[in-house]
Order: sequence, then C-alpha cells, then structure tokens
Amino acid sequence: MALDKVTFGSDDIENSLAKMDDKKLDSLAFGAIQLDASGKIMQYNAAEGSITGRDPKSVIGKNFFTDVAPCTQSKEFQGRFKEGVKNNDLNTMFEYIFDYKMKPTKVKVHMKKALTGDSYWIFVKRL
Repeated sequence: MALDKVTFGSDDIENSLAKMDDKKLDSLAFGAIQLDASGKIMQYNAAEGSITGRDPKSVIGKNFFTDVAPCTQSKEFQGRFKEGVKNNDLNTMFEYIFDYKMKPTKVKVHMKKALTGDSYWIFVKRL
C-alpha cells in the first residue's frame, strides 16, 4: 500500500491505518491519534506531535481529553467523541482550534471508529 493513498478525511481511512505500524503512521502528513473508548491514547503519531509540540512517546497511556488536550473538553469535541462511542457510530468531521499550551492553531478534525477492536481514531490536519 502506498502512503500517498492515505488521504485525510477519506471514507476508508481506517482500512489503510489498520495495516500500519508506528513507523508508517509517523510518516503520515497529518496527525493520527488512536484512543480507547475512555479517551486513553494508544497511538500518537509524529505529525500530531509537531502540531502540538508534544513528544508522542510521552503521551501514550494518558487521557487525551484531560491530560494531553484539555482544550478539547467541549461539546463540539469531547461531546462528539462520547456520543459516537456510545452509539457505536463515530464518524464526524469539523474545524477546531487547539490552544492548550501552544499558539492557537486552527485544525480540521476527523473522528472515526477503528475497523477492529474497541478503539477510535482522531485525525488532525492544520488549516
């Protein structure tokens, strides 16, 4: 699978990512964060680290909404995540501003349930 076929916001993005190891995930041109249903970070790629100024290794196992990005504790962000998890149909795209311990950065966010297992993807692209 060629990496250039992984397009932000594509309908089948979770199919492509299911086959990727950490190194391939780090080569994506946009942020990719995999969470469990409670919001705990399972994977956090290099592009997301460069958007937020965080070391990806330092955030694994932490809660995305409370420990890493408290600016996402809103109805628009965490609310959509919780609703999608509860209904088992997370798939939404919206614009947001990340501003926790960083210069406010406008991003496009795509949240999607992973193909297998009980996990969820949050994709982030700078605008």
